[in-house]
Amino acid sequence: MRLAMIGLGRMGANIARRLMRGGHEIVAYDLSPDAVATLASEGATGASSVADVAEKLGEKRIFWVMLPAGEITEAMIEQVLAVSHPGDIIIDGGNSFYKDDIRRAKTCADKQVTYVDVGTSGGVWGLERGYCMMIGGEKDAVDFLDPVFACLAPGLGTIARTKGRDADADPRAEQGYIHAGPAGAGHFVKMVHNGIEYGLMQAYAEGFDILKGKASQNLPEDERFTLNLTDIAEVWRRGSVVSSWLLDLTADALAKDGALDGFSGKVADSGEGRWTIDAAMEEAVPAYVLSSALFARYRSRVESTFGDKLLSAMRFGFGGHVEIPQ
Repeated sequence: MRLAMIGLGRMGANIARRLMRGGHEIVAYDLSPDAVATLASEGATGASSVADVAEKLGEKRIFWVMLPAGEITEAMIEQVLAVSHPGDIIIDGGNSFYKDDIRRAKTCADKQVTYVDVGTSGGVWGLERGYCMMIGGEKDAVDFLDPVFACLAPGLGTIARTKGRDADADPRAEQGYIHAGPAGAGHFVKMVHNGIEYGLMQAYAEGFDILKGKASQNLPEDERFTLNLTDIAEVWRRGSVVSSWLLDLTADALAKDGALDGFSGKVADSGEGRWTIDAAMEEAVPAYVLSSALFARYRSRVESTFGDKLLSAMRFGFGGHVEIPQ
């Protein structure tokens, strides 16, 4: 397929590269001419503007917007819609708020343009590992785009198949992507995914903080242990029920710097955690862990702990996220 990638940051550029590796043709556009030139040198067709993107796509145009959630994505989708024709498809692969997707889909439908939202997980590792995708939109459009999603997905890989899974279940889930439902459903599932991520990360952070604190001078001398956190993270990766990719990233960070001196511990949040708590409130669903994890990030900006440094290290590990500037 031939499609445009608009936004060539950490994820956008690597999504484009993975698609090109799979035989797809990419028209690349970014506000940075250097980013466009870099991808063009790797085989993409560079574009100098949104209008130029549209001209170079040809028939049945597919625009994939991969920009930070919020006003920058809103403005870009408006620009893309202005040059779109009936039958075109606009994909938002960022972390947009799902209610914005619902609104945009209606606006696009007025011009007979299809809107698809793709909650994309994989961070800076997606080029090699593949991207887990949660997709919202009309079935016909999602089915049409399946070669793109199949190329980006991790595939079955070495993960054991789930025992007892219905033989008639959608096979795409095992490949690492699903059609979650209508417009907005993809980003809603990804939003809750990120809310859960907050809770998992906070659990690791607090646990390692407790381990580190066992050497405290406030404890009786015979109850103090100076524990090797690097080795604990490593041993838990191997056979433990708490093993995970987040623990892998924790082990990586501790192996590089056991004190995590490169991090301040002032942990940012990118919106999805807040939106998940908002959804829980709307649905009257208790979310003790997820809300506590979000509030812990707020607290970290006032007074941070070793555990907060570990949170920052994990965020940097999977997504290249930097801390709030000091």
